[in-house]
Amino acid sequence: MAKLKNLPSPGMFGSLSELKQRILFLLGALLVFRLGTHIPVPGVDPAAIAALFQQTKGSIVDIFNMFSGGALSRLSIFALGVMPYISASIIMQMMTAVVPTLEQLKKEGESGRRKITQYTRYFTVVLALFQGVGISVAIESQQVSGSPVILIPGLGFKVVTAATLCSGTMFLVWLGEQITEVPLGGVRNPERRRRVPKVHNCEKLHKGVPENSG
Repeated sequence: MAKLKNLPSPGMFGSLSELKQRILFLLGALLVFRLGTHIPVPGVDPAAIAALFQQTKGSIVDIFNMFSGGALSRLSIFALGVMPYISASIIMQMMTAVVPTLEQLKKEGESGRRKITQYTRYFTVVLALFQGVGISVAIESQQVSGSPVILIPGLGFKVVTAATLCSGTMFLVWLGEQITEVPLGGVRNPERRRRVPKVHNCEKLHKGVPENSG
C-alpha cells in the first residue's frame, strides 16, 4: 500500500502535459519571431539595406535595431517590433490621469480595463502606420554605392511598407498577449476565480453560525 501511495496521480500527468504544451508554444513563438526578422518588406534590396545600416553603427538607429532583435537592419516585417504598442500604452496611462472618461473607465474594474486595452490597440495601429510611412519615406531616398535601396519606389511602396510593418507589429502584440495570458508558472483556470467568492462567503457563514456548546 505504501508503494501505491507514492505513485504519481493522474492529475500530475495532466499538469505536466499542460506545461509541455506551454513550453512548446513558447518555443514556437520564438521560432516564428526569429523567422519573421529575416523576411524583408516587399520592394527592398536586402543587401543594400544591410550595407546602409552598417554605416549607422554606434548611432541611435543601432540602439533601435538592438531592441528589434536585428529586424530593423533587415527592414523585415517585424522591424517595428512592439515599440508602437509600448508607446501607446505609456500614452494611454498618462491620459487616464488627465481625461475624465478614461479615468472613469479605469475605476470600473475588469470591464474598464478591457476597454482601455482595446483603445490602446487602436492607438497602436495608428502609431505603427505613422512610423511605417515615416520609415518608407526616409528609406526611399537612400542610396548605397550609387544604387537605390528600394527596387520600385513610389506610392505603392509606401502603402505596402506601412501596411506590412503595422501588420507585423500587431501580430507580435497578439503573440505576446498569448504568451502572457498563460505563463509557464501560472494556471489559466476560470473555475479558480469563481471559487474565491464562494470560499469567502463560506467563511462569513461559518462566523455567523454559533458554535455548539457540546
